[in-house]
Amino acid sequence: MQTFVIAAPASGSGKTTITLALLAALRRRGLEVAPFKVGPDFIDPGHHAAANGRVSRNLDSWMCGEDGVQRSFALGCADAEVAVVEGVMGLFDGADGGSEAGSTAAVAKLLSAPVILVIDAKGQARSVAALIKGFAEFDPALTVAGIILNRVASPRHAELLRAAHASVAGLPPLLGVLPREPQIALPERYLGLVTAEAAPENVVFYERLAEWFEAGVDVDGLLALPPLAKRGRGRFNLNEIPLAPPLPKGEDRVRIAVARDEAFSFCYPENLELLEAAGAEIEFFSPLRNHHLPVGISGLYLPGGYPELYAPQLAANLSLLQAIRAAASAGMPIYAECGGLIYLSGGVAGAASDHFQPFVALFPAWARMLPQRKALGYRQVTFRFDTILGPTGTVVRGHEFHYSEVVIAAEVPRSYALSRADGQILEDDGYVLNNVLASYVHLHFASHPTLAGNLVESCRRWNGP
Repeated sequence: MQTFVIAAPASGSGKTTITLALLAALRRRGLEVAPFKVGPDFIDPGHHAAANGRVSRNLDSWMCGEDGVQRSFALGCADAEVAVVEGVMGLFDGADGGSEAGSTAAVAKLLSAPVILVIDAKGQARSVAALIKGFAEFDPALTVAGIILNRVASPRHAELLRAAHASVAGLPPLLGVLPREPQIALPERYLGLVTAEAAPENVVFYERLAEWFEAGVDVDGLLALPPLAKRGRGRFNLNEIPLAPPLPKGEDRVRIAVARDEAFSFCYPENLELLEAAGAEIEFFSPLRNHHLPVGISGLYLPGGYPELYAPQLAANLSLLQAIRAAASAGMPIYAECGGLIYLSGGVAGAASDHFQPFVALFPAWARMLPQRKALGYRQVTFRFDTILGPTGTVVRGHEFHYSEVVIAAEVPRSYALSRADGQILEDDGYVLNNVLASYVHLHFASHPTLAGNLVESCRRWNGP
């Protein structure tokens, strides 16, 4: 199976657009393509799935380790003919400035995959050759197998760029030159691109992307690039490490409701798969459209998303708000992340409406939207006391990214001792009320082998109201 890692010297070079265009072009050829995204981002994988019709997975070596990356890659590649991995930030940018941890380069080497370098050629000519040479030679263990020049202004500009590339011996092959095309730009929001859920699949848009890509890039030449020899122990064997211990014989599955709609869509696929492997039966519901919780559930999972953009609709669903309050009062385990935390608070101000919008109000707190980003980065979490996710001392990893803050009206126990990837200590998080746990951190359950099982067991121990 051929694998391509789409990378760039910096963010904003067009990686996502070109990844989507490649996915759409390969889909038009009838190929079964497995999409992936390096790093913790939720939004790009949603667009991958819309363009390709297949779930996209995150490959994050900082959160999940090398085994976790290779496990996710193996799961995602089942029955695929080609794998396309979209990088994050610049090719060598990762969790910190002094190492490659969490970077696209680290993942490419781990997968023994060639890199296709996307360069924003705006305002450049011969300088492009110097840029290519530097990136191709920076890490001898990494293979930059091809170049795509993006945002080319004119045919004359394309000629200059081709001449610059040809003037330097030994550069990776130039696979294509793509003209600037404003009509194919994806809309953006403060957390990045608008989610695929908020911008439903547009067949015409992806057809246009594929045509634009095929007109400028040698797709046959791309597919003909030789695969790299496997380094180290080679590709991950899915049988080496099971997702979770097998469900004991005679144990019934535990039904856990998971919010999923335009307001709540930020959830790693592995989190749900690990829950299922540990004995959960997942039941999706929409806080926007469903007026009651699913029947027969023993737990509730509220992922992140954009609840602030749908605040009036969420606030108007009074019967569901009351159902969640009743479930919490009865002791049902409830786990919430970021947008889920906002939803469980008293409400949100400064969102889609000029007025304060009341939410579930489990915690004596409310959320307010900010004009500036409040938090961004990897987080290591150590449990300060026992929670529904695990005992004291459990260490897990995740990611935080939000433009809001929670204002606490009365003290609430906080179960998370929080630190950044570089070890800097942050303010405690992980608000706890009985069997409710809510935090701004998006945890990746694959970062700790028992996390999903602990949540399932917490739900199993709860006998219902």
